Amino acid sequence: MGEIHHPQFIPKVVTFLSSLLERVAESNDIAEAAFLSGSPPLSSSPPSPSSALPPFSSPQRTSVFHGLTRPTISIRSYLERIFRYANCSPSCFVVAYIYLDRFASKQPATPITSYNVHRLLITSVMVAAKFLDDLYYNNAYYAKVGGVSTTEMNCLEIDFLFSLGFQLNVTPPTFHAYCMYLQRGMLEFEYCNIQRTLRIHGCYASSPSGSSDEANSQNQQFAVYCTDNSV
Repeated sequence: MGEIHHPQFIPKVVTFLSSLLERVAESNDIAEAAFLSGSPPLSSSPPSPSSALPPFSSPQRTSVFHGLTRPTISIRSYLERIFRYANCSPSCFVVAYIYLDRFASKQPATPITSYNVHRLLITSVMVAAKFLDDLYYNNAYYAKVGGVSTTEMNCLEIDFLFSLGFQLNVTPPTFHAYCMYLQRGMLEFEYCNIQRTLRIHGCYASSPSGSSDEANSQNQQFAVYCTDNSV
């Protein structure tokens, strides 16, 4: 169990992970709706930075993680709630993402959508905390944090473990590789937000011809930004 977190402190990895999963869920929702309607989707992958999670590719199998309706709480608010009350180490969220990636790879008939992402999140974080941290809360506590019953939390955990084939071990090279991926995504996410803010306030004058010089300049600026903000 990690230290008690200040309610106003939200790590960048939590913010970026929620944004990434929102794009994955939205993309798979669109792809599934297009598949059911018989029309090809405009895009089956989320916008940059792209996720390592496999996109929707087949009809969704109803699982214990699938809700009848979309939860009213946003993915970001839900993940921040988990962070505030679970008190697990920040590494748990990286490992939880690794578990979600494994889940999506092993269970292609159950893509991550807005109907199951919340239950998958609370389950993956709980399993990661049990695997990583010396001290952690029990299933009943996580059930309260996640807004489900203890019985359902137990069922979610069992199904999740079997879906992963009980492959919970994360080697240091794998953990490092995912950290690098998430760090790169966070830097790109921050840089895009900065660029968007500057354009909104008129700090950048768009090239009338949309020349490649402007694109090259922005790529160079992004490279400098990544270098200055790397760990």
